[in-house]
Amino acid sequence: MKNQRKDFHHKLSHDLAEKYHAVCVEDLNLKGIAGGLHFGKGIQDNGYGQFLSMLGYKLEERGKYLIKVDRYFASSKICNVCGNRKKELALSERTYICECGNRMDRDVNAAVNILKEGKKIYKKCA
Repeated sequence: MKNQRKDFHHKLSHDLAEKYHAVCVEDLNLKGIAGGLHFGKGIQDNGYGQFLSMLGYKLEERGKYLIKVDRYFASSKICNVCGNRKKELALSERTYICECGNRMDRDVNAAVNILKEGKKIYKKCA
């Protein structure tokens, strides 16, 4: 299983490095997530850190960028349409609903916000 995961990570990171000039990811504290949310080793077994390492060096070899958005950026709480920020958003709320009418999956909303923030970071450093 470990070798299959590693092979998949190599292939995916290669594909992303070939297709994109920059890749934006959230800089997650996996140790904190594993301990704080009681996921145990399950979160560590997914190989996310190893995947980011592979992706980072493959992008760098090609003169491209891995952009890490700060883990404290409120990507889940900000509406990607109007920019409104919710004060509270429970982890159990899986649909993001905004006053502006935006209604979408919470993780998709966060991903769009991470992409937008990553583009801002890219403009500053590239």
